Amino acid sequence: MSFCNRLARLSLLCAVPASLAAQTKAIPDWCKALPRPEYRTLMRVPVSDPWFEVYKVAPGTFAIYEPHQAEETISYLILGTKQAVLFDTGMGIGSISKVTNQLTAKPVVVLNSHTHNDHVGGNWEFTYVFAMDTDFTRKNARGSPADAQAEIASGQICGKLPAGFNPKTYATKQWKIFHFVHDGFKVNLGARTVEIVAAPGHTPDSIALIDRANGLLFTGDTYYPAPIWLYRPETDMDAYVASVKRLAALAPQVKMVLGAHNIPVADPAVLPKLVDAILAVRAGKGDVEAEGTGKAIHTFQGFKFLLAEPAKGLD
Repeated sequence: MSFCNRLARLSLLCAVPASLAAQTKAIPDWCKALPRPEYRTLMRVPVSDPWFEVYKVAPGTFAIYEPHQAEETISYLILGTKQAVLFDTGMGIGSISKVTNQLTAKPVVVLNSHTHNDHVGGNWEFTYVFAMDTDFTRKNARGSPADAQAEIASGQICGKLPAGFNPKTYATKQWKIFHFVHDGFKVNLGARTVEIVAAPGHTPDSIALIDRANGLLFTGDTYYPAPIWLYRPETDMDAYVASVKRLAALAPQVKMVLGAHNIPVADPAVLPKLVDAILAVRAGKGDVEAEGTGKAIHTFQGFKFLLAEPAKGLD
């Protein structure tokens, strides 16, 4: 997902702010809608870093939310009795390892839902980073300043950046792959197991994570409640459709769907509806609204997809 924003925020400009003061004075429109009402039903867990908000979404499961940046990225810490998995590491604007250290003393294994910059920003802080074996993943592990700078552009920050943060030098830092993983790979956390479900489409290395015993499905950017970004060169639409069908087939086994942006909890019934929506959009149904050069938002029954234009010939 990434790089400028979603929802109404998609139309915001992407120019690097002249100064930190100019960046924090203006209140972007997307920020005025916060806090999102859905968070009122969740138990908030206090942490020392005000860049993050942490919510307990299930036993031993924490959503680590970044509400001060327009992506509203959500990472997840999943605890077992012996170790933990951190599913994504966020923007890299605040130190997510300081947050995880407050939540657990157990070793932490990082898995990324995919390697767009807003999901790997804190990877460099961890030793045990497990990654899908793709060229896209290896390239992104080298880090980059360009996408990171777009994330702190005008209109992208709500409130104050962390103390000591330097916007001029902000970049997605290089991180090391400790171990390559694959579809079906399981991590035993101790009295709890999470399993990788390959879900390419949004990117070649996109995955979901399923905790079958507890009925939790972490969907990354394959599903979240906002326009789903499917216009970038690394997107494969056929693969995306196959992946959402695969996730929808898991819905009867799942009690809760946890996406990577905006709101952490959704009903599993959303997954078969997502399949219907993307198939309808590919068949030319729904509403279409231009969104910048060469892109348009396609809407069908409440689902939104940001696609490259022209829309014809998607199949």
